[in-house]
Amino acid sequence: MQGTHEWRTMFKGKRVTILGLGLLGRGVNVAKFFAERGAILTITDLKTKEALAPSLRALKKYKNIRYVLGRHNLADFRNADMVIKAAGVSLDSPYVKEARKHKIPMEMDASLFAKLAPKGVKIVGVTGTRGKSTVSYLTWHILHRTVLGNRMAWLGGNIRGTATLPLLKKVKTGDIVVLELDSWQLQGFGDARISPHIAVFTTFFQDHFNYYAGDMRRYFEDKANIFRHQKRGGVLIAGDGVVRNIPQPFRKRTISVSPSDVPARWKIRIPGEHNRLNIACAIAVCRALGVSEKDIKKGAESFSGVEGRLQFLRTVRGIKIYNDNSSTTPEATIAALRALDPLKQKKIVLIMGGDEKNLDMSVLIRMIPHHCSKVILFKERGTDRIREDVFAKERDEVRVYEEDGLKNCVSRAFAVAKRGETILYSPAFSSFGKYFKNEYDRGDQFVRFVEKLK
Repeated sequence: MQGTHEWRTMFKGKRVTILGLGLLGRGVNVAKFFAERGAILTITDLKTKEALAPSLRALKKYKNIRYVLGRHNLADFRNADMVIKAAGVSLDSPYVKEARKHKIPMEMDASLFAKLAPKGVKIVGVTGTRGKSTVSYLTWHILHRTVLGNRMAWLGGNIRGTATLPLLKKVKTGDIVVLELDSWQLQGFGDARISPHIAVFTTFFQDHFNYYAGDMRRYFEDKANIFRHQKRGGVLIAGDGVVRNIPQPFRKRTISVSPSDVPARWKIRIPGEHNRLNIACAIAVCRALGVSEKDIKKGAESFSGVEGRLQFLRTVRGIKIYNDNSSTTPEATIAALRALDPLKQKKIVLIMGGDEKNLDMSVLIRMIPHHCSKVILFKERGTDRIREDVFAKERDEVRVYEEDGLKNCVSRAFAVAKRGETILYSPAFSSFGKYFKNEYDRGDQFVRFVEKLK
């Protein structure tokens, strides 16, 4: 990590191509950063001008931006000084290959921040198939509440509506930056051959089969960039289920954590064994940073969770309703079922289903009769694959319904739920279908529909 302020001037007059603007705000903030540094920007996205209207309005005042929308041009990737790749754009993309063919530097938001951060800024990187958001937010929550002298704690990475590069304008020597990092963002760390000072690897399950073509080895290799290039003195913290996957040279210095590391006397507000693992990871990070046990306990006990992650919304007519929209894998939904119905009392009305990721749903399907009184299937491509298997569970005294559209799913769940039961929205699938703009839109819609229940 360079420890320099050259970022203030190094992009002036440089031709920068941004691959992927999107609608989540992150691309917009990255574009603003470069535009304000005087870069000559080309923003290219397969979405149309109409689809990207909110993002384009946010960039209207910048005159040094050229747009290529609804398509990509190979020339924009060979005639550039730098290409900024959005997370999720495949490394197999012909446009990425074109840039690399012409030896154009390829960067990503979070990893470029890590390269340019001032000397003495400590970066905590958090990854994992499940738990990375909760660990990131909880770690930042504890640090933010703690008296750190002149040091500040910041949160970045895979955070809704934010980009990490603009933090360069705020961070100073001694500050701590917590970055939530998915496997795609970690590709940038691998290319840059850097890793965070403190690396956290929470869990590792099958995921993103559509992106990695079912190759779990490739998925792990991207994740492993969280620790692969750590320098002497770096700290690696891993959930006990991950340690066996870590190569031996790194395993020797790995701090293994488990749910049992959280003191039983602590009054934790977020439910579930999986969340105790998340808390254990955050505890280990804060200890490594010298935070007192008193402050760690106070922070952990005051933490109420993260939006869309087993988030309690409200109680209506004696029915509790939880938003677990961020569940995009069967393991995540299983964890939610276990957390809300630990004694297998079948008190859950589960809304699930979504777009296809080609993940193995067999264990989740087997568990449904043990925890659920009713299941509402959301019609989509992924749901089609498991429909017959879920309906077959009706012989286990589980009522199964199928609805078109999330609004109808919520209405059906509320109509069939009984007082004392819990409605759990935990899709177990991704959201990229005809019904939603992105994964956040899916959760926002669910919250709006729940707010209207009477």
